[in-house]
Amino acid sequence: MLVEIWSDLICPWCYIGKRNFETALAGFEHRDKVEVHWRSYELDPSAQAGPIDLASALAAKYNTDRDGAVAMMSQVSSVAESVGLRYRFDLAQRSNTFDAHRLAHLAAKVGHADAIEERFMAAYFTEGADLSDHDTLAELATAAGLDPSEVSVVLSSEQFTAEVRADEQQARELGITGVPTFVVNGTRGVSGAQAPERLLQLLERGWDESANSTG
Repeated sequence: MLVEIWSDLICPWCYIGKRNFETALAGFEHRDKVEVHWRSYELDPSAQAGPIDLASALAAKYNTDRDGAVAMMSQVSSVAESVGLRYRFDLAQRSNTFDAHRLAHLAAKVGHADAIEERFMAAYFTEGADLSDHDTLAELATAAGLDPSEVSVVLSSEQFTAEVRADEQQARELGITGVPTFVVNGTRGVSGAQAPERLLQLLERGWDESANSTG
């Protein structure tokens, strides 16, 4: 059974959703038959290449002041703590994630997709890493198990650009306007950092539908 997860690496709900999905998958009877594909999604494709202050960016996006943005981040941090994540919004800075997504496609090609998603998200939300900086990306990708020379080739070229754009186009075709979004077998899906119980139901229904369709 195929599960596709559209997410952005700097999306706080995506990291929470990742943890919830892992919990759901661990409780799924047929988890060894599940193939997970991470799909690229950019919350802000026009974001500048370098980092900017996160609170200021959120205030501008949601038409609030800095105090309002800080309150929003505090609320998200509380939810993150409930799934074992300690967000450091005082360190995190919104940045362009296009090159990070290209490296995620390289990771998927060599069997390290989940490792790089985890490393990039952890670095951004808990360590203040700038995911638009090539030196930082190279270090993180290598730590996630990628070959340094292959990482260098990707970052110095346009490799995997088409794959990122294809993911984003598919998201538009599916009507995805927010992340995380979990899609099972190309049809059934849910959006948002759903509770593990809800995601487990999604897996179970997807499995039942697959079984019925194959007789």
